[in-house]
Amino acid sequence: MLLIVPWVQGAEPRQAPSPQEQARTLTLLNQPVVMLQAKFGLTTPEERVQRIVSTVRTLKDNDLTRPVETHDLTRYGQPVVLFSINGKPFMLLAQGDLDEGDDLTLAQAAERVRQRLDALRLSLAEQYSSHYLLLSSGKALLGALLLAAFMLFGLRSQGWLKRKYAARRVLPQHRVPGTLRAFLGPIEVRLYALVLTSAIIVAFYLWVSWVLRLFPWTRIWGIELGGYALALLQGLGLAVLSALPGIVIVAVIFAVTALVTRLLRLVLRRVETGQLHLPGLHPDTVGVTRKLISVVIWLFALSAAYPFLPGANSLAFKGISVFFGLMLTLGSAGVMNHAMSGLVLTYSRALRKGEVIRIAEHEGVVSEVGMLATKIVTRENYEVTVPNAVVVSGRIVNLSATLKGEGINMTTSVTIGYDTPWRQVEAMLELAAHRTSGLQHDIPPIVRQLALQDWYIAYELQVRINAGESLTGVRSTLHGHIQDVFNEFGVQIMSPNFISQPEQAVMVARNNWFTPPAKADDSK
Repeated sequence: MLLIVPWVQGAEPRQAPSPQEQARTLTLLNQPVVMLQAKFGLTTPEERVQRIVSTVRTLKDNDLTRPVETHDLTRYGQPVVLFSINGKPFMLLAQGDLDEGDDLTLAQAAERVRQRLDALRLSLAEQYSSHYLLLSSGKALLGALLLAAFMLFGLRSQGWLKRKYAARRVLPQHRVPGTLRAFLGPIEVRLYALVLTSAIIVAFYLWVSWVLRLFPWTRIWGIELGGYALALLQGLGLAVLSALPGIVIVAVIFAVTALVTRLLRLVLRRVETGQLHLPGLHPDTVGVTRKLISVVIWLFALSAAYPFLPGANSLAFKGISVFFGLMLTLGSAGVMNHAMSGLVLTYSRALRKGEVIRIAEHEGVVSEVGMLATKIVTRENYEVTVPNAVVVSGRIVNLSATLKGEGINMTTSVTIGYDTPWRQVEAMLELAAHRTSGLQHDIPPIVRQLALQDWYIAYELQVRINAGESLTGVRSTLHGHIQDVFNEFGVQIMSPNFISQPEQAVMVARNNWFTPPAKADDSK
């Protein structure tokens, strides 16, 4: 402490100067010499420092061979010490430059400053000598050779690692399984290459900084490079240490969120399997509800953890947030439309996996009701993906929703002319239904007369298909039996059209009303 105290008081340069003190400190060859405090007339201490530096730069090489001299004078009404070299004055040190608490007199302070200036003069003269420059060049060349050897060693070691990995892949037996080795091998090689590249960059940076320090012309650049690297490492270290509490808080928030979502998943899975009944939750929609609640919980956790993330208040982090927000805003219009339509389909329970539906020209079995689209397997065994917005905006015909797994109602239609008894047509359609396999024969088929058109009657046959039967296959078999039955009884399946009025009325006589296979029945 006795050695340090005189160096931090009065005109002595500060070890950790403020910006104002740094501007008042005379620095030569990157070494602080003295801090000036006195004001001469209108000349501030900062201007005095700038004038001294300008004067020193005008000195010649032969001036550096002469020692620094001091002269006691009186200027501006106060004692001062004039510093000169080879008879050329360049600096004044006044009584006002000393600190009030300094125990040094003006003569003692001037002697210390003279010794520092003389040491800098001798050091500068030595560094510009041919012997010093030659030695520095040799050191720089030796450092370059060592750097090249290190880079060559790194490249060869990377090649050796690649060959070793290739040899391990062909080994029949190894402690690491082949699939895992094939996955980890490229990662190890690329990770080593990344570490090696980082080490070479750091080594090159250190070599450049060291070489610049060897020569007097570039020493200031080398010192600045070293100071920049040191300040960068110090800033990174302080940033990591200051971010640790926030990282711990973020980890705690995410751990609690994960625990809450896990408990919620356990409860809702019991509801989904029917082991637990909660009012307002349906087993068909609880899966989507679980996902939505999990997303909301994680978004809330992210909002709570955002202020504690490292760099959350930086402009770069805010810019990235704005960028992603803009991308989400521009690209989510259609996605949100489909997503909301998917929620409508899910919570309205209009569609379920395994149900037979008809959407526009598509008819098939629902294989998936997703958040953005619904997938249908058609009769051709094609998978058709229909966006949920299209499904919601169109008409959905659910052929199996009301039967609750008891089968599917299927309809088919024919148009027959007025000259064929309608009782016969209904009987033939019922007979064809009884001959078709895959139908529930305990449920009688239903025949309806849908419309009385200009030249023919439109008939509809409704039957119920057994659960698990192919809708397309049963419909094809039924159509075949309808044709066979109509052919057996001599009735052609045609829709007549007339250009002019027929000569005879197109009608069925009463004695032909119950033409086989129709049977007389009072109800008809």
